Amino acid sequence: MQQKTITDETLKMGVDVLAEKDPDLYEVRARLGYPPIWTREPGFASLIHIILEQQVSLKAAATMFQRLASHLGSVTPELVQRAGEPELRRVGLTRQKSRYCVELANRITDGKLDLAQVEKLDDVQGRSHLLEVPGLGPWTVDIYYMMALRRPDVWPQGDLALASAIQDIKNLDARPTKEEQLAFAEQWAPWRALPDVRGCTRLGWPWANRLCKLVRAAFSLAGRTARGATTRGNPSDQ
Repeated sequence: MQQKTITDETLKMGVDVLAEKDPDLYEVRARLGYPPIWTREPGFASLIHIILEQQVSLKAAATMFQRLASHLGSVTPELVQRAGEPELRRVGLTRQKSRYCVELANRITDGKLDLAQVEKLDDVQGRSHLLEVPGLGPWTVDIYYMMALRRPDVWPQGDLALASAIQDIKNLDARPTKEEQLAFAEQWAPWRALPDVRGCTRLGWPWANRLCKLVRAAFSLAGRTARGATTRGNPSDQ
């Protein structure tokens, strides 16, 4: 079954819907216009990269991913499985993340997890398959669904950068709690992923950091690749 995804057309439509629902988002759209789409390729390598982003800065995770790719030649299930946990730790991964990466590789090579099949399932079914894998907790799975599978109605609970963005755009005195974030997110359904779609600070979009935060909170899906140097405050997904 073909699932609804974020495209140039649906992104513009979703932003317009959110702008009509929320005056603060209307203001952001009026000031900054429509965002581009920043995505990752679905598959094993992207999941490994997201695992590496748990609880570290984006720059540190990108550096570690590049080091791993350089050492192995490519980040594939077969090569990670062959390397095993001791070799991954020698590359610089923590003991815990080494175990997560090898377990994910084992499940794919053993045929217990088919990422291409997961992509075809609805969000609830697909997420349940991924959440069975050690190290793939709700935050990691939600980021994968937003960035790689480009699903429009995903909300990464516990993401501190997104919480800070909501604080900025809503002019709150403090960072919203998880419950308060969910209350805002419910107002933005079924386009909750659009406020984090662009990932401007990570990808070097030539806007000021504060405006990037506003954009990220304005139309919710998440940009998470390359060059940003800020810490996202990601959960460990233990």
